[in-house]
Amino acid sequence: MAEFQLFAYQEEVVERAVKGENIIIWLPTGGGKTRAAVYVAKKHLETTKNAKVVVLVNKVHLVDQHYSKEFQPHLGNKYSVMPVSGESEEKDFFGIVMQEKDVVICTAQILYNALIHAEEAKHVELSDITLLIIDECHHTQKESVYNKVMRCYVEKKLKGERPLPQILGLTASPGTGGEKILDKAVEHVLQICANLDSAIVSAKNFAPELEQKVPRPIKTFDIVEKRILDPFGEHVKSMMEMIHGFMNLPPDVRLRECGTQEYEADVVILEQRGVRESNRMLAQCAIHLRQYNDALLINDTLRMMDAYRSLEDFYTTKSSAAIDGTDFFLVGLFEENQVELRKLAMDARFENPKMAKLESTLLKQFGPDVQSRGILFSKTRKSTHCLNDWVLKNRALQEAGIKAAILTGAGSGITYMTQNEQADTIRNFRKGSLNLLISTSVAEEGLDIPECNLVVRYGLLTNEIAQQQASGRARARDSQYSVVAQEGGKEVRRERINEYLEELTGKAIDVVQKMGPQEFRTKIGELQTEAALRSKFAERCKTEKRSRYSASRVQLLCRNCFAPVASGNDMKLVDNAHYVNVNSEFKNHYKLGAQVVLKRNFEDWEPGHRIICNNGNCNMDWGYEIKYKKSALLPNIAIKNFALETPDGRMTVKQWKDIPFTVDDFSFTEYCEENFPDLFD
Repeated sequence: MAEFQLFAYQEEVVERAVKGENIIIWLPTGGGKTRAAVYVAKKHLETTKNAKVVVLVNKVHLVDQHYSKEFQPHLGNKYSVMPVSGESEEKDFFGIVMQEKDVVICTAQILYNALIHAEEAKHVELSDITLLIIDECHHTQKESVYNKVMRCYVEKKLKGERPLPQILGLTASPGTGGEKILDKAVEHVLQICANLDSAIVSAKNFAPELEQKVPRPIKTFDIVEKRILDPFGEHVKSMMEMIHGFMNLPPDVRLRECGTQEYEADVVILEQRGVRESNRMLAQCAIHLRQYNDALLINDTLRMMDAYRSLEDFYTTKSSAAIDGTDFFLVGLFEENQVELRKLAMDARFENPKMAKLESTLLKQFGPDVQSRGILFSKTRKSTHCLNDWVLKNRALQEAGIKAAILTGAGSGITYMTQNEQADTIRNFRKGSLNLLISTSVAEEGLDIPECNLVVRYGLLTNEIAQQQASGRARARDSQYSVVAQEGGKEVRRERINEYLEELTGKAIDVVQKMGPQEFRTKIGELQTEAALRSKFAERCKTEKRSRYSASRVQLLCRNCFAPVASGNDMKLVDNAHYVNVNSEFKNHYKLGAQVVLKRNFEDWEPGHRIICNNGNCNMDWGYEIKYKKSALLPNIAIKNFALETPDGRMTVKQWKDIPFTVDDFSFTEYCEENFPDLFD
């Protein structure tokens, strides 16, 4: 076993945890929280009979990182350590893995699934675990999967059921929960302590050592003067005004300023209203207005050409899917203005001044003979791709030796990365073949990224937790943390508020730490009882909502053309994950699109082709077929692409959990009896 020593400030924060108390360790990014957790795990394994340690993370890539960088090197020679993620086969017999291994590192979802699973090979009891370590534990709130796990814990605690695991939480910032006054911030910290049934500790006696070990970066605001002329943006706005006129806005509708998040919220509500009122003109115009507003937001942050291409990509599919006069008007409007929009987007005189400021910010740190390493944080996966393209095509940045790559979250879409792709990118960054990561928030938390001397936040409006996490990535001596933003813009205001909230978080934690043990425990107990009652009440409301209508009284309509295509009682739930239509007649309503490719394998199913509305020229994407148990081909549909016709009118929902009727579980046997009766002869 590799021996390791803790710094004095780490020894201070683990002291109570080593004695068996439930503790949240609060240390800044780069302060060595994971190393401290390994130390606690080691002491626990050495002193606890039949010890079983489970380490929970909130992102797939952190499973392997914690395993290979910390727990396996320091514990693996003496104890059996196993990483389990959604991409590993061990998840399918997690209960057995838990019995055989001393330390298991997994995503929180895998543990939660095991806690509620009935099958013995997959089931786990909390009493099987003796130490539960929760990474980035500030996420243990509301409906997060961390909180679902801890609700199981708190319910057992309130009922007096024992044994329960010791809890060790790790966080760089609990935040204030958006609260701006001290009393409310204290309540937020106490609530997280209650959710984790833990006290919170930080470095007090050895704070100077911590400050020396984790220096704070030099913060700069790289301010851009307001854009004087923006003919591309003005032209887009004039087209939006034409759509406003065409759609004959209802008198009670007031749309806020174009090119803002508020306007986007308004047109989302407008589209939902159009669907409810069977007003296709209203619904479709709202969808197109959202695309134009998105282009304005891109134009405000990125290149004009990026904004133009976002519109061009959207209308590529629309021209061949026109159903009625509304579609012909909207597609025609773009096609009539397309040449002019492209011409304006290519006019360098009116390019976004923020891009020039971003260029100069990068060039201050990078040069042919300068060894720099930086992270450029941006809001969306789309914006990271645009910024990467800009870096590759920018002569000055290339001459400065910038070698950039994108780092985004894991997932199944075309703009997502696999876990292996993420690991390769970070590996190349670590060894120096890359020196600039262009990243979404995935790089803010937890990732083992080398010390950077530049962190840039570009076009971001986030909370104080995200700001602290990003700032903590600039760990090199005399490193720079830059906010590139427009003069007087929202980003600057938000950053200033976050600075205040970061300070407020520290004050709130200090208040909580100064509480007497009895006062603290009483308060935690009250909050846990309240949370348990709220959870039960929410579950009752959910059940009542689900039984509002019988499934047979709800019709599913295509959200684009409003054609009725299914009944609610055609729907079944497969493995508590996939909502499928089992009515054999449903296939008459759709045609097949491209094969769906997912970058991982699943135990009982595999993806098939996309399913697309077959009503005339509609072509609305509904979801995709799945092949279940290598035999049943089932249309797996996304409810956001449908409208629900209920006895009380039409409605829309974003997720299946919000539907007002109950969906029964899928029975493979019943399906085979109905569709292949000859198998039972």
